[in-house]
Amino acid sequence: MLDFENFDPDAFVRVDKVQFDAAGVALTGHLYRPKGTPRAVVVLNGATAVPQSFYRHFARWLAAERGMACLTYDYSDFGASAQRPLRQSDATMARWTMVEQPAARDEMRRHYPEAPLWVIGHSLGAMLMPLQDGIEDISRMIVVAGGLVHHNDHPWPYRALALGFWFGHVPLAVKLMGYLPGRALGFGADLPAGVYWQWRKWCTTPGSYLPEVGAGLPLPDWQSWDVPVDLFGMSDDEMIPPACVWRLGEVYGDVEQTRTELTPQDYGLKKIGHMGAFARSNAALWPTLVPEDVQGTSLCMASVA
Repeated sequence: MLDFENFDPDAFVRVDKVQFDAAGVALTGHLYRPKGTPRAVVVLNGATAVPQSFYRHFARWLAAERGMACLTYDYSDFGASAQRPLRQSDATMARWTMVEQPAARDEMRRHYPEAPLWVIGHSLGAMLMPLQDGIEDISRMIVVAGGLVHHNDHPWPYRALALGFWFGHVPLAVKLMGYLPGRALGFGADLPAGVYWQWRKWCTTPGSYLPEVGAGLPLPDWQSWDVPVDLFGMSDDEMIPPACVWRLGEVYGDVEQTRTELTPQDYGLKKIGHMGAFARSNAALWPTLVPEDVQGTSLCMASVA
């Protein structure tokens, strides 16, 4: 495991700031490059309201310890990709997933066109991947705490918090402010109103977004390309319990799948929860998420932009 106390990232990893286009909107990211030719490249799709900076230690670990280049980025009108007042944003979850996540893969292919391409999706970062175009050259998909959840799936007392978020004072605040004032309300980051309303719809509808498949959303086509999927649920995740992660696995279809429930005690940790898999303090989990000998990482000659 990487020793962060004595870790000199400059000795192992080069980090470049990148900007790329997603259907007319510029997104900002960071590309973590290992020394030498990467054995594979990873696009890390983040969770809702989680800035790319949260994943920087994991991305450095991938480059230094696994020899993989990793692209992190922020969705439009959020984090480093924010370009206008949130009240003016027309961003939605569907845009973030169906337009911007594929654009991030295109950016990584531009830098490393010959390397095996992986996607690691945290929560929203994996949720709509089975519906996307341009998945045919993905070598591996890793789902971390991503699932199809209804508010009744949450355990108590967290369910009470979720019900307040969807049906209490928060919707009124979004209507009044024209965006989700997450910081002021104690719910984390501020978000575009369109993201909140779609998030609310999918988390309060049985089946999440599945009722929209074939209408507003395309049909899943993952198994046409037979890309293997590794799904990880956290035993103490109150937001997306493991059963909800396995439910998303069904949308990926009849492809090679592994389903692993991670328990903090097995790694000497006090808590993982929904966010903790990528926390620096929980780095003991990372070799399980990306084992050294996992298939699909054979060393290849890759072009470096």
